[in-house]
Amino acid sequence: MADGPTINTIAERAGVSIASVSRVLNGLPTRQETVRKVMAAADELGYVRNAVARSLKSRRTHQVAFAMADVGNPAYLAMLRQIQPVLKDAGYRLVLHSTDAVVADEIDVLHSLGERYVDGLIMVPLRVTEAHLEMLDAARAPVVIIGQVPEGTRVDNVRADSRTGVKLAIDHLHALGRRRIGMINGPLDTVPGAARGAAYREALGGVGLPYDEDLVQIGDFYRAEGGRAVAELLDRVPDVDALMCANDLIALGALDVLRAAGRRVPEDVAVVGMDDTDLAAASWPSLSSVSLGSAERGRAAAELMLERLQGGDGEPRLVTVAPRLVVRASTAGAPVADFPAGSRTDRKESAE
Repeated sequence: MADGPTINTIAERAGVSIASVSRVLNGLPTRQETVRKVMAAADELGYVRNAVARSLKSRRTHQVAFAMADVGNPAYLAMLRQIQPVLKDAGYRLVLHSTDAVVADEIDVLHSLGERYVDGLIMVPLRVTEAHLEMLDAARAPVVIIGQVPEGTRVDNVRADSRTGVKLAIDHLHALGRRRIGMINGPLDTVPGAARGAAYREALGGVGLPYDEDLVQIGDFYRAEGGRAVAELLDRVPDVDALMCANDLIALGALDVLRAAGRRVPEDVAVVGMDDTDLAAASWPSLSSVSLGSAERGRAAAELMLERLQGGDGEPRLVTVAPRLVVRASTAGAPVADFPAGSRTDRKESAE
């Protein structure tokens, strides 16, 4: 093998046909199991693929982009940990874009699909504008959106169910005897901010509590901003006895401020976050949080992307991941249980 491995030797090692090896190495649609066998054999034999030549011939790069607002956000990291191995097993590299939720940057990423630098894009936009929808409609490569998009948008879509998740949290706090339940939210012009704010109002009505604007404070989806928002709320409504926070980073900021103010958690103020990131279990006290299935949403998005890359041309699919409430010390004083709302389903309704 002085001249190095060939597709013949790779086919022999993988136990597949030469034609199958050629299809895999040229990025053509092939069964995932065949891709795994061929890639494993190529690696074992030390085969070095000429990526430039392959891309020119097949118009494939074997790269997929993942665009999210903040690569440091634990919820996005949970998605990433699932997306990367699914794509890697199928022979794809992952390219990361951290957009800071800047609409212009997201539009630029969508526009660059026409340059064929990647074969597909998984995106988590916080805001979905008309410009997003126009670019999605004209996209020249498969796109999977994690988050809510308007009904009728022709794109594969993976969603959380924030409405049910917020209800789980409010029902839990109400059952603990909390009656002054505040809401610390992110910007209302974002998909999660709007959905979680509406869900909070609806959930209060479900347990017979009135909606009070004084109990709502808008900040941003970061720890420092969450702390600032909680401080403002406490100054305005000192008798608040529970906080529903729109994500875990806001909730961690709330714990910082409550601790500094001498408020005991959960005795004086119970706190619930959303996303159930790794930080929730590691905080002090440990944070009760609504899991929105970040990892499962990431895996579902990667699987939908692979279906498209391997030749799937059916109708756009909508996958909804059901939430569950994970109860910890910040509400109950000690870890108690998970309260599931259901399981992942493919369906036509739900909100982020």
